[in-house]
Amino acid sequence: MDRKEFQEKVLKEYPRMKASDVFKFRCHPGISCYNKCCNDVNIFLTPYDIIRLKRRLGISSSEFLAKYAILPIEENLKHPVVMLKMDEKTLDCPFVGEKGCSVYEDRPWSCRMFPVGSASPDEKSEEKEEFYFLLKEDVCKGFEEDKEWTVAEWLENQRTREYEEIGEEFKKISLHPKMVSGQVKEPVKLEMFYTVCYDIDKFRDLVYNSTFFKRFKADEELKEKMKTDDVELLKYGFKFLRFSLFGERALELTEDYQKIFEKRVN
Repeated sequence: MDRKEFQEKVLKEYPRMKASDVFKFRCHPGISCYNKCCNDVNIFLTPYDIIRLKRRLGISSSEFLAKYAILPIEENLKHPVVMLKMDEKTLDCPFVGEKGCSVYEDRPWSCRMFPVGSASPDEKSEEKEEFYFLLKEDVCKGFEEDKEWTVAEWLENQRTREYEEIGEEFKKISLHPKMVSGQVKEPVKLEMFYTVCYDIDKFRDLVYNSTFFKRFKADEELKEKMKTDDVELLKYGFKFLRFSLFGERALELTEDYQKIFEKRVN
């Protein structure tokens, strides 16, 4: 089942939950299914996931992508997406061991959320608000435990807020009408999307070792901060994508480049 089919299944079949709704779930080393949910699973990585994981591992984003990621090929994809590469022999997550997740504090958003999922109604639907649902898999015995949570309590416990805040900014790019409708299809633009969103260290090199700041304004304090702060650079990169992919004035041009830009337009 590809992503689109799963999304359609969720919208049609899964009971909708609110933040105040209650469910039972607990995962711990003593449960019979411990670690089994980390086998042969599709984990789509967000830009913030990659930042957290590559920092945890002490490697660059380029190294992380080369070693731990794959780019699935689906006919309906409108932009590059990145998945965590499972072990070729066992199909286990590369970060799982007998004692559990070795990167637990920096685990991806989808792992952090499980067993709760979130979704937005179809554009054609009268319903507009995002809703939650439970991912009940046969292998998981955590639902047989007695621990109760509201959805809001689970999200707070799993510390999803920072992931969600950056995720909302990412949605402005990945779910932009021009992206969804397939208007952004030039290879060079899709490559830029991939670099900014997933290969943050490569984007940093592009920003600081090119004429980037001769074209776009940024105050000196922000320039200095982005040299080491991946999140600040990512947020700036999102603005750059809105400018370069969609023609939005999300970044301010320098005076010299503004003149060149106006000449090209006219």
